[in-house]
Amino acid sequence: MKKQRSSNRKAVIRQGAEDYLLVTLVSFAITVAGTRLFLELTGYPQLGGGELHIAHVLWGGLFLFAAALVLLVYANRWAKMLGALFAGIGVGLFIDEVGKFITSTNDYFYPSAAPIVYAVFLLTVLVYLIFRRPPKITPREALYYILQDLEEVLDHDLSTDEREKVLAELKEVRQSNAPPELDRLAKELEDYLAVAQVSNSPDRPPILEHYRRNLRAWERKWLSERRFRAVITGGFVALGVWALYFPVSVLLSIRTPAELQRLLNDLVSDRLVRNPSGLNWFEWRVGLEGAVGLVFLITAALLALGKDRRGIPFALAALMINLTVVNLLVFYFDQFSTIAIATVQFLLLIGVLRFRSLYAKPGPADVTDPAKQQQ
Repeated sequence: MKKQRSSNRKAVIRQGAEDYLLVTLVSFAITVAGTRLFLELTGYPQLGGGELHIAHVLWGGLFLFAAALVLLVYANRWAKMLGALFAGIGVGLFIDEVGKFITSTNDYFYPSAAPIVYAVFLLTVLVYLIFRRPPKITPREALYYILQDLEEVLDHDLSTDEREKVLAELKEVRQSNAPPELDRLAKELEDYLAVAQVSNSPDRPPILEHYRRNLRAWERKWLSERRFRAVITGGFVALGVWALYFPVSVLLSIRTPAELQRLLNDLVSDRLVRNPSGLNWFEWRVGLEGAVGLVFLITAALLALGKDRRGIPFALAALMINLTVVNLLVFYFDQFSTIAIATVQFLLLIGVLRFRSLYAKPGPADVTDPAKQQQ
């Protein structure tokens, strides 16, 4: 009697998961920033009348519910992207009101709310980075992705290039010592696709891939190594000056006891310093921001001189420390006014990583190693 194989319910990462997470991440950030800006410009209006106040956390819940419904009801690929967008908007509207739910007074402007929102954003970035790494694909996972690609057949939108891509993936499955039933399924799909009708319309890439191609074309046209280096060097100079501005202004403003007392009174009246530990956090903020500012300027000098082997590690380390540690303190004391500069820091981090992959000069060990030269 033939032994029945046990079921396999092991989780499979959805094809294109990194793109859906990116949409959620970006819509989350834009929603929080846009909500705070709108409320600031309109004087924090009350939606409702009398005893009613329809807080935007309710709209966040509505968007999250809509995201769940779209993903549960529709199987089309566009539904996943729409669900990711709704999820990001919903989480942004929800988390923006976190101050009301961690205080007994429902304080929307509670100082710790901004760092909490930023910390949640960083955790979302971490999730994105984890799933952005291409995993090792098993034959079972490969067939999951192939069956998703066959949606194009049902939509009468299968192009010649897409068919060749799927056939190549099926060939890899059959050559990877897949279990007999998976090999048989791959063979049946190969036979079907060999005679499947293809669309005469040009291949339409996913929307994010379309923008990536346009961005790469713009990059090839306008960002030569010299221009790219100038852009990121200028970025580090600007960030370094900006990071040093606050610590220097604090040091200059406490030259007399009266000025020091005025600074402390402002911190206490704004409820930013409530105890000795709060004052310690302020001192850490001044010291760390000043130190990172100096490192930014040193990094700019190294990159300007073409010393990429030292400059790029300096750049990445300084940006990561600034984004994950210093910004938590800055968000506490400056609240959401620091969103713009944090956005610039994230963009500069992406720029440094891209510059490293395109133009970074090899170190001396790479140049003198004969084995690497032969490669």
